Amino acid sequence: MANPTPNAGSSFRSTSLQSDHTVSKSNSLMVVKQGKKKMRCEMPPKTVTTIDEMNHILLRHRRSSRAMRPRRSSIRDQEIFAAKSRIENGPVITNDQDLYAPVFRNVSLFKRSYELMERILKVYVYKDGKKPIFHLPILKGLYASEGWFMKLMQGNKHFVVKDPRRAHLFYMPFSSRMLEYTLYVRNSHNRTNLRQFLKDYTETISAKYPYFNRTDGADHFLVACHDWAPYETRHHMEHCIKALCNADVTAGFKIGRDVSLPETYVRSARNPLRDLGGKPASQRHILAFYAGSMHGYLRPILLKHWKDKDADMRILGPMPPGVASKMNYIQHMKSTKYCICPKGYEVNSPRVVESIFYECVPVIISDNFVPPFFEVLDWGAFSIILAEKDIPNLKDILTSIPQERYLALQLGVQKVQRHFLWHAKPERYDLFHMTLHSIWYNRVYQIKLR
Repeated sequence: MANPTPNAGSSFRSTSLQSDHTVSKSNSLMVVKQGKKKMRCEMPPKTVTTIDEMNHILLRHRRSSRAMRPRRSSIRDQEIFAAKSRIENGPVITNDQDLYAPVFRNVSLFKRSYELMERILKVYVYKDGKKPIFHLPILKGLYASEGWFMKLMQGNKHFVVKDPRRAHLFYMPFSSRMLEYTLYVRNSHNRTNLRQFLKDYTETISAKYPYFNRTDGADHFLVACHDWAPYETRHHMEHCIKALCNADVTAGFKIGRDVSLPETYVRSARNPLRDLGGKPASQRHILAFYAGSMHGYLRPILLKHWKDKDADMRILGPMPPGVASKMNYIQHMKSTKYCICPKGYEVNSPRVVESIFYECVPVIISDNFVPPFFEVLDWGAFSIILAEKDIPNLKDILTSIPQERYLALQLGVQKVQRHFLWHAKPERYDLFHMTLHSIWYNRVYQIKLR
């Protein structure tokens, strides 16, 4: 079967890629619409999984993997399986100079796993697939995370191997952003062709190579930041490790197997660290700040309760277009104690990473959202996670937090920040390595031997 290619009538419109995130997000709203029936993103979820329940699910999946046994044994499987015992029986770290222990669930396990990843892990990157959907990293804008990972993974000489027989993991380097941009017929309300395209790709690599079928894709991974990625990768990539920005437990995200990918809004591809940092805690005089579009059902509720209601609560609607407005937004985040991160159409929001970037404590309000790197980070050490029903009590909750606790949270934000940064040349423990580590870590704990 030939490699899947974009439809003949589609075109690669690169000039508008940098500022089209609003249109793309609104498409996710329109696609689900059926007549006059309310869309999914316009309604609160029918069920809510709390953070405590997510922790229990993670522990349960750590104790008992649901992954299938491979059809054939592999020495690479044995190497990963042996790593689990070495991780759990490694030395206990008491005072590490490299890592800030409070932001991790277990810094000893993390460091041992990370070092074993550096020593052991090899990744094969499939060369199949044509641009612009494959092998074309988009490094700027709302979906930059998948692009930066693709660029850095494909250019990596430490982890990447040319011989797939040496690989522990297999990377399928497609862009969910470019898939939508290239193939989706605007206003068609139909994404079936996007899903079919990835199904064809999966069947291509399954027929051409022996690796996908050996595990049903359990040792394959994808990195996708578009809202539609959970739908596009359902069924034919169901057993793969999915690093997704839209980490929604009600949309099929599997805690303990899948990875919650941080959504990073990169404003400058040449300098992704531009404007990094913020004011010290003593100079942050705004209690809470939010500004943004009214995507979804939750943000209007936030504004209904808090817009123009309280001087301490700087809760605004959309910021006017223009450079001055962007700088005003950034300065607000740099000067605020708590940055409010409500969900939009989907559970994820770039504001979570923006808050960390500008050293503001994120207040995440998004039921069923699995926070980034959930398997290794302790989000209680550097963020506040609230239920959507708590919005009317938002100020009372924030003002009840003692100053000592706030200072500890803000210090946690400063210390965890390094794990959420892209570098043109990757650094230890940065966002590229944290993403790859969580993929490795989840595979270690899910693997079964023949």
